[in-house]
Parts: sequence; structure tokens; C-alpha cells
Amino acid sequence: MHPPEIRARARQLYLAGATVAEAARAVGLSYPTVRHWCKDRPEPKQQSSALRCFRCRSGVDHPTDLGQYAYLLGLYLGDGHLVTAARVPVLRISCADAWPGLIDACEQAMKSVLAASVQRVQKQGCVSVQSYGKHWPCMFPQHGPGKKHERPIVLADWQHEIVAAQTGDFLRGLFHSDGCRFANRVTVRGKEYVYPRYMFSNRSSDIMELCQWALDLLGIAWRMNLPWSLSVARRDAVAALDHHVGPKS
Repeated sequence: MHPPEIRARARQLYLAGATVAEAARAVGLSYPTVRHWCKDRPEPKQQSSALRCFRCRSGVDHPTDLGQYAYLLGLYLGDGHLVTAARVPVLRISCADAWPGLIDACEQAMKSVLAASVQRVQKQGCVSVQSYGKHWPCMFPQHGPGKKHERPIVLADWQHEIVAAQTGDFLRGLFHSDGCRFANRVTVRGKEYVYPRYMFSNRSSDIMELCQWALDLLGIAWRMNLPWSLSVARRDAVAALDHHVGPKS
């Protein structure tokens, strides 16, 4: 007898749009067992995510929560991956175990934007926060084969508008995925100085330019210390970024 929470998770995945095989792999059980749970007492699958996809609904031209979309976009560009090869696309964002608050925030953003359900898959040192949904590709037209830094990453016009309106949330997503805030230590004439500093690293020149553009929109000074690494170190700039981003939790 399998624990009821395993059965509930398998049925939740199936009702959210996953196939029986995908649900079986996710819970680590055999196909016949999961098929019995999902097919013998069938329940109607949840209504299509098209009902929540503002890109596919007439008369709706923006997501319900602009801030959460901008945040999720930043997370996706940093540590996200959209798998479209399966029958139902799945959005996955990797979050380090060290930041449980980030894992919670990522799950909440997915639910606010499109997801009917979100799963957490434990991996070595991180959690893959994932959600199945046929309309995730509508949300992130930047998806495609290969690594992001090996292909163009360009925002659609409607994404530009959202980021321009919710720039702080977008930067929060970028820095929560591929950035950090830390205490920088320098020694001048034998005296040590400690001051906070932000760093953002990404091998994609397009994503780096998006980060630079967003910082410029908020008037936050930055400089490149490496071709793939950006630094925010001036006291007023760090204070401004603290207001929008802050340290991970």
C-alpha cells in the first residue's frame, strides 16, 4: 500500500496535464499503478491553462500580476528551462537548497502567472521547481533548443512593456537566480574596509544587456568587472538595489 500523499501527487500531476507515464516517473512508481489511480476512477482534467494564458485569451493583454510575471521572467532567464519535447511542456527553475525562501517565491510566482500545480523535485544541492502547462511557451517565447548563451535572447514587445513597468521585480528575479549580495572587503594602506556589493553573472550577452538596461531604467550605477560579470558597488546604487532586490532568503 502506497502512502496516500504519493497517490495524491500522482493524480495532481495527471490532472494538471502530465501523461500517466510522466506522473509515474515523477513519483517513482510503475506505469500500471499510476494508470490505475488516474484512469480507473477518472476525474475531469483541470480546465485548460488557456483560461489563464493572457496571450491566448481575447480581450486580455497582460498577466493578472505584472510583478510576479516580471519576477518569474528574471528567474527563467537566469536558471530556468522550458521543455517542450513532451506532450505537455514543463517549466523548470533550479533553486539552491540554501535559499528556501527563494524556492517558495518561485513556486508562488508560477502559480500567480499560470500554474494550476507546482512540483518540487529534489536534486543534489538544489530543488527543481516545475510546472506542467501547455501554455508556458506562450509566456516565455525565448525558449528554444540549446543553451541560452548560444542563441539569441530577445524580449517580445509586450515583455518589454511589462519589464519597463515592473523593473524592480525583473531585477529581483535576475539577481535571485544568477546574482548575489555579499560583503566586499578591501584593504587600503593597511586599513580594511567592508561594504555591501551586488554581482550578476551570465554568459549570455543578451541577458547581460537586459540586466544593464533594467538597471539604467532605475538609475542604478553598474560596471562590468568581467565580460560576463556585472558589479553594483556604489553606496547609493547598492541602497537602491536593496529596495528592489535585497539578499536571498
